[in-house]
Amino acid sequence: MVGARIAYLAALMVAAVLLEGCGGGGVPRESRAEWRDKAEAQCMASGRVRASSYVQQVSAKSGPSACSIRAPLKVSGALGGRVSITPTATIGCPLTASLDRWIQNSVQKAAYRQFGKPVVEIRQIASYSCRGRNGRGSGPLSEHAYGNAIDIAGFRLSDGTQITVVKGWWRGSAREKAFLKEVFAGACAEFYTVLGPGSDRYHYNHFHFDLLVTNVSKGRHYCRPQPRRGLFAKADEADPLSTASIKPIPFTGPPGSD
Repeated sequence: MVGARIAYLAALMVAAVLLEGCGGGGVPRESRAEWRDKAEAQCMASGRVRASSYVQQVSAKSGPSACSIRAPLKVSGALGGRVSITPTATIGCPLTASLDRWIQNSVQKAAYRQFGKPVVEIRQIASYSCRGRNGRGSGPLSEHAYGNAIDIAGFRLSDGTQITVVKGWWRGSAREKAFLKEVFAGACAEFYTVLGPGSDRYHYNHFHFDLLVTNVSKGRHYCRPQPRRGLFAKADEADPLSTASIKPIPFTGPPGSD
């Protein structure tokens, strides 16, 4: 019994290392594109992201193949710390700057429009992780392998209301659906790759955002599913504010989600 428990705990430790760090076997072989280091260096030099109690630079990360972040940031908050990012995300400078802009320009505006109050917490389920796209051992590396991607699973409003992608996108109240679709549409303008429920089987419960430059074509970004144009009208006042529970629910991503 004791031996089985030790083996179980060892397996959990290995899984945690694979998720946060470099991964193990099966990582696709890929060369590192020159634009990645340039984008990271330009962002750090620009001052768009500044060190604080909620944005802290840590030692460079590297792994098999081209997996690495030259100047990784541990990000636990946005908008001057007014919005928590939980758990803390390990991402690069360009994505940190884009995340902050998206929260300010899309998330908070949608939250006030639909609920009359701000978002105070965003729940992420994947940041840096050395692996292939959707966990594959062949094909291109995921943008997560460069700290250039983040997966968002839910939001918490200032009154404690939880809005989750897995529940709200398809089965939420009219307000929740409008909020999620509006922040998704805003993400399509900010990030170069945006994937959500309906795009494929891997993204049924979260939004995937990344800054892969090859997904920019003539000013357009790769966004699936394609959002409606324009703003989403405020839901009818008679519509319930939320169908979500105030009690936090566990956020778990599907194995190998991109």
